[in-house]
Amino acid sequence: MEQFLRVGVITTTHGLKGEVKVYPTTDSPERFLELDEVILRMANIEKTLNIENVRFFKQMVIVKFKGLNRIEDVENFRQAELYVSRENAAHLEEGEYYIGDLIGMEVFTEDGKPFGTLKDVMETGANDVYIIDSIEHGEVLVPVIKDCILDVNIEEEKMIIHLLPGLID
Repeated sequence: MEQFLRVGVITTTHGLKGEVKVYPTTDSPERFLELDEVILRMANIEKTLNIENVRFFKQMVIVKFKGLNRIEDVENFRQAELYVSRENAAHLEEGEYYIGDLIGMEVFTEDGKPFGTLKDVMETGANDVYIIDSIEHGEVLVPVIKDCILDVNIEEEKMIIHLLPGLID
């Protein structure tokens, strides 16, 4: 299981007073309002930054970090990723999972046969879609619906699926 979960990526600076534009990678960008700190990762740098202020502009989150008050303090943060520790992550409901915990999970069919590895999650309007790198069929898209996803075991990193007709043909 991942110890840190990505919540955003800094795209650019915003103004001259040390603010940055963040592309949120969390389901709820409003989550930034609840955060006191984030972990900034870029190249060989990892540091904890305290959040001073958060506001929203279109699909972006504008973040001001404590002690960074000039554009020069943040201009090197472009493309840096922002993380939170698992204990500071948003609470999940029953049947919800962090995408980082799903990636790399071994996928089996309901009869116990190995099917492949979960490669990515595509977020759509109606339901998510799991992108599975299948042993026999290449890339297979499986909708995240109860008819297809029978069991997800985070601890064992194992998923059991039911293949509806037409998913692999």
